[in-house]
Amino acid sequence: MKQRKRVTKRARASRKVTKIEASAGSKRRPQYLPEEWAGMYRPVKKPVTLRLDADVLAWFQRAGRGYQTRINWTLRKVMVQERRKTRK
Repeated sequence: MKQRKRVTKRARASRKVTKIEASAGSKRRPQYLPEEWAGMYRPVKKPVTLRLDADVLAWFQRAGRGYQTRINWTLRKVMVQERRKTRK
C-alpha cells in the first residue's frame, strides 16, 4: 500500500498563495466590463445548488470542461441585457 505524503499547513498555504498569484496575473478581461475596469474587477464566486433540466445540462457539458463557467457567462449575458432594457 502506498504511503501518503504528509502536507503541512505551511505547504498548503504556500500552494494557495501560488494559485492566487497565478490567477491574479491573468490579462484577460471579461467582455461585459468597460475597458477602464480592466484590472480592477473580479466577481465573487458563491457555491450554490442549482437544478437544471437534464437536456440543458447535457448541452453545456457536451463542449467539455468549463461547462459551469459557460452557464455563468450565459446567465450574466441575459442579466446584462435585462439591465439595459430596464434602464431605457
